[in-house]
Amino acid sequence: MYSIIADTHTHTNTCDHAFSILSENVAAAAEKGLKALAITEHGPGLIGSPSFIYFKSLRILPRYIQDVLLLRGAEVNIMDFDGTLDLENEILAKLEWVIASFHLPVIEPGTVQEHTGCWITIANNPHVDVIGHCGAPPYAFEHKPVIREFARTGKIVEINNNSFLERPGSDVNCKAIAVLCAEYGVPVVVNSDAHYCGNIGLVDDAKRMLAEIKFPEELVLNADYDRFLNAVHKINGKLPE
Repeated sequence: MYSIIADTHTHTNTCDHAFSILSENVAAAAEKGLKALAITEHGPGLIGSPSFIYFKSLRILPRYIQDVLLLRGAEVNIMDFDGTLDLENEILAKLEWVIASFHLPVIEPGTVQEHTGCWITIANNPHVDVIGHCGAPPYAFEHKPVIREFARTGKIVEINNNSFLERPGSDVNCKAIAVLCAEYGVPVVVNSDAHYCGNIGLVDDAKRMLAEIKFPEELVLNADYDRFLNAVHKINGKLPE
C-alpha cells in the first residue's frame, strides 16, 4: 500500500472547530515519520476561521520545525457558483498550497449543473492548487468533464480521509473520481483533514480505496518525497528553502 510522507490538509485551533495548536500538529507529524505538513486553515468565509491577516502573516513561520517541512497554505471557501473565493488573489499568490472546497455553512448546494460549472471555473483559477473533498454528495457534479478540465489545467485532487468518516456517501463518489483521475492522469494527494493532532497522518481509509482500484502509485504525489517537492516546485516556481 502507498507510503504517505506528507499530510497536505490539516487544521489547528486557529479555527474554532479544531482542537490542537500548530506545535502539537508538527510533533504528531514528526512522531509518525512524516516529512512535510501543509498548514491549511479555513478561509474567513467560514464562521470561526481566521481573518486575512493570519494568512498574510504565515511567512513568519520557519521553513522546518522538528525537521518537518511546513507549507504555508489555506483551505479557501468557494463562496458562490461563479467560483468566487474568500481570500484575495494577492494573498493566494503568496501561499504555497491552496485548497478550494465547498462547505455547507458557507454555500447552500445548488444543482449538478451549477456545481459542474463552478468546478470548471475553479480549475481555471491559477491561484488554486488542490481540489478539496469534491466527493461530498451534497455538491454532486458531472465527473467526466470536470476531471478532464482538472487534467487540462494541472490541478491536484485530494483524497480526503475525513470524507470517509464525516461525509456520508463520499466513499462511492471518491472512488468514481479516483478512477477518472487515473484514466486522465490527474495527480492526487492523500490527506487526513485533521482537526486534532492525534489524527495527523491517519489516511488508511483513503489508501485502502486507492488500493482497491489499483490507482497508479506514481500519481500519488505525497507517496514520494522527491515527487512531492517537485509538485511544490511546479506550483511555486521554486523549491522550499
